[in-house]
Amino acid sequence: MNGFPRKMLGGLLAAAALATPPAAFAQDTIKIGFIGEMSGPFAEFGRQMQTGIRTFQKQHGETVAGKKIEVIYKDAGGPNPELAKRHAQELVLRDKVSVLTGFGFTPNAAAVAPIATEAKVPMVVMNAAAGGLTARSPYMARVSFSFPDVVPPMADWAVRQGYKKAFVLVADYAPGHDVETSFLAAYKKAGGEIVGNVRVPMTTTEFAPYLQRVKDLKPDVLFAYVNAGDVAPAFIKEFRTRGLPEAGIKLIGTGDITYEASLKAMGDYALDTVTVYPYSAAHKSDMNARFVKDFMDISPQKELPTVMGLSAYDAMAVIYEAIKKTGGKTDGDAIIGALKGLQIDSPRGPLGISATTRDVVQNHYIRRVQRVNGELQNVEFETIKPAN
Repeated sequence: MNGFPRKMLGGLLAAAALATPPAAFAQDTIKIGFIGEMSGPFAEFGRQMQTGIRTFQKQHGETVAGKKIEVIYKDAGGPNPELAKRHAQELVLRDKVSVLTGFGFTPNAAAVAPIATEAKVPMVVMNAAAGGLTARSPYMARVSFSFPDVVPPMADWAVRQGYKKAFVLVADYAPGHDVETSFLAAYKKAGGEIVGNVRVPMTTTEFAPYLQRVKDLKPDVLFAYVNAGDVAPAFIKEFRTRGLPEAGIKLIGTGDITYEASLKAMGDYALDTVTVYPYSAAHKSDMNARFVKDFMDISPQKELPTVMGLSAYDAMAVIYEAIKKTGGKTDGDAIIGALKGLQIDSPRGPLGISATTRDVVQNHYIRRVQRVNGELQNVEFETIKPAN
């Protein structure tokens, strides 16, 4: 199947609407369409999300407002906008889903946004973190994070510690550009000096030439954003073996560089790395302790939840709450209206969805990699609350 040309989408959606009863009147079952990474180099993202969904349903059941919730999984395999768009078209037209969710990568979420708008099917983004993403569709909400919100606290922290000169290294795609722009602006505003910056290929594991340049420039701190999977462990290892710590260079970054699922592969190379993120599996709360236990019980690999698994859990939580608020109605305008301004308790702490931007509102945490009971963990030591 080659998918539907963009110009045909409107006609197909209209025809489908005439041929079938509206979803709001149809069903004892509400279908949720998931588009994520279930295979390939980013399969861990999809595995985490699926486990997060199953953990939520283990705790809260598979029905809400008298309706059974069915999740239909589609594999995008990675950043593949055309495949994500085709999956969304099929989920909307054939499977009659009431909500779309998943979206590990920004290009996939952006590609699906016009379909959500035209079909009036809400999207709840579980990960894609580019700034301003929810503006792509009035039917899009996000429960993960936005890099322009996450990054500035790290820049402020670095300057407060006396790290006055920084080098910036980011993956060369839209989220990496957001990270770079946000850090440069916030660090300079806080009084720091940028001595250099570089964009690296998104999936590279060859960091030697870049890190040698950093070492030669002798900044106080290297701020980095690279993807998890195989990339972050290769980066962390090269940072250590090339002797940057001994040269007096501190490593900081977004939580992607010390992603929980990659910590074991990093080993002691990751120790003392400081990052910022909205979640750590080591977050101290009763709700998180229960979430981590149940997640690990369900996980085939018995792995800790990452921000991916946590965001999938929270996506289901806000979808359930929205359906409760609509009394089981699945009209797209009703669901997105119920999501606006919604507030819930999450394993990460308090979580809200902005009534104006439909983006996530939450705490961010500064964390340091430490060994706790023999296991590497991102230990939170400072909390940055959202601006009023």
